[in-house]
Amino acid sequence: MNYLDSYTQRIEGTGNIELAESIRTASKNFYSKYLSKFQFNEHQVGLLLGNVQSGKTAHMFGIICEAVQSGFQAFVLLTTDSNVLQQQTLSRAKRDLPEFLICDESDSGLFIENELQKPIVVVLKKNYRILRLWANVFNTTQFMKGNALFIIDDEADAASLNTMVNKNKFSSINRYISRIKDEGLCSIYLQVTGTPQAILLQNENSRFKPNFIDYFTPGKGYLGGDFFFPITGKPNYVEYVDQSEKITHEVVLRHVAVSAHMLAAGGRVSNCLIHPSVRVSEHNKFAQKVQLSLKWCAEHVDDEFQSSMSKMYSTLKPQKHELISETLFIAKAKELVSAEKIKTLIMNGKHDVSESEYDNGCNFIIGGNTLGRGVTFPALQTICYLRSSKKPNADTMWQHSRMFGYDRDPGLMRLYIPRELYKLFSDINTTNNSIIAQIKQGKIPKIYYPKGINPTRTNVLDEHHVDVLMGGTNYYPSNPRNDTVSDITQLLAVFEDSVPNYTVSLRLILQILGHVVPSPDFKMDTIRGVLERMITDDPSAQGKLIVRRNRGVSQGTGALLSANDWKYSNSFSSSVVLTMYQVTGKGWNNKVLWVPNIKLPDGIAYYDEH
Repeated sequence: MNYLDSYTQRIEGTGNIELAESIRTASKNFYSKYLSKFQFNEHQVGLLLGNVQSGKTAHMFGIICEAVQSGFQAFVLLTTDSNVLQQQTLSRAKRDLPEFLICDESDSGLFIENELQKPIVVVLKKNYRILRLWANVFNTTQFMKGNALFIIDDEADAASLNTMVNKNKFSSINRYISRIKDEGLCSIYLQVTGTPQAILLQNENSRFKPNFIDYFTPGKGYLGGDFFFPITGKPNYVEYVDQSEKITHEVVLRHVAVSAHMLAAGGRVSNCLIHPSVRVSEHNKFAQKVQLSLKWCAEHVDDEFQSSMSKMYSTLKPQKHELISETLFIAKAKELVSAEKIKTLIMNGKHDVSESEYDNGCNFIIGGNTLGRGVTFPALQTICYLRSSKKPNADTMWQHSRMFGYDRDPGLMRLYIPRELYKLFSDINTTNNSIIAQIKQGKIPKIYYPKGINPTRTNVLDEHHVDVLMGGTNYYPSNPRNDTVSDITQLLAVFEDSVPNYTVSLRLILQILGHVVPSPDFKMDTIRGVLERMITDDPSAQGKLIVRRNRGVSQGTGALLSANDWKYSNSFSSSVVLTMYQVTGKGWNNKVLWVPNIKLPDGIAYYDEH
């Protein structure tokens, strides 16, 4: 039996031919690059990167099918620590993979009884008690001693990494996942996420740093970061807002209008998400504001509300179906607000909301952290994102927005967001695109963010193994060495001291730095990685080169650049600036040396694991 063909044929049977082809292509590529080369006496750690809400689960199932053809029979699928999500994943696995034995968390007896007579998928949430139980099952069951285990960790950056790395301890979930993946004969541990920052910054000692990285492109119709945050600037479906009273009313009117059109055109559901803060009190306040606005709509249904809907009608540009008549549109809008068919739902730690409550009709959903990973909102057409943080983490912000997905009509989308938050999201999207571009080129990704944004939470990063280079800071080695002084001299021969600076390719700067021997206080690998990342983003990227010869600077004086050169270098705030000093002063191993001073563009922090 060809499991992948059976799986993709079922998807085609639902009419989703493009998704089936995407899964087939990605799964076969995964086989040729990784599965076909796997030696059944090793433990491999991989990363499957996909955009947030771009169909990662469907692609995970495709890889499972292809892995069976490669000799794997036992699979573990890890979800976040949520009963609802674990059960949803379990039900989906049973539906989509009927040829497999699908085991729940309490099915250890069924797992042992089957003895791998047919391929098995065990669906577990990342709860330490559950993981401890199954670690014992996998490591003591006789038939597993001679077979490989394939573990797929969905949202692997969320709970699996060691949160006690800087205390020289292991967090419980991390410890039991390690037992499951490392104590058997052999395994593939595939981390899956749309926000890989924490995983990419793991060090080798954690045993969670990927040996290989694979990326799959989202399918046609996906609205992701480039839709909402294009490099060309704010699109017209994004509106800058503040947290004034009027904003909630505008959001309500807009979403009622969009919902009226979608539902009248035959749609089943239209959702609005409001993410004001992590505080429960704010959720309650915004829910009250929404309800007051809906009450106003009902009380003014034949005058001001109707006038507002007429104005909204002119802004609707549906792309997935024809624009309905204004008469039908107004009638549906009035029906929604008059018959009280609109639901206002609070979703947080104090309010449980099931998916069935927002899978039909017009809904307003207000919440905080609960709106994060694993939660999907069908037909999410209107988003109001107001959450701010003094020290925002890029991966958390990206996951909590929930704005990305397939089943949105781009002509009816609206994102309400403060200007400063939009800029943060745009910067995160730029880095996401850079990470993907580097992966496509087969490179280990380097990560950068503007100052003020952290890539991820600090408790999962080993503070002794993560380098941070700050833009606008001058870096130079206190005890430099050149592999060959003559090679640097030759490279710089055409550049005169009398010329203040030269605009040169970053490739030349890399070539010059290639003759500087790394030292503990001059992180050459990190610097080189940053420059290579910039070249990946822009193959023609340029920087500034300043050459100064015969400088009588003594070693150990605490500064390399003269006051004038320091000021001049810092005047190029948005450029890479490399100043090459040929020093002749005291120290420097009694040799004439070329000493580099490099400054990266201001306002950016560059992260690298070593």
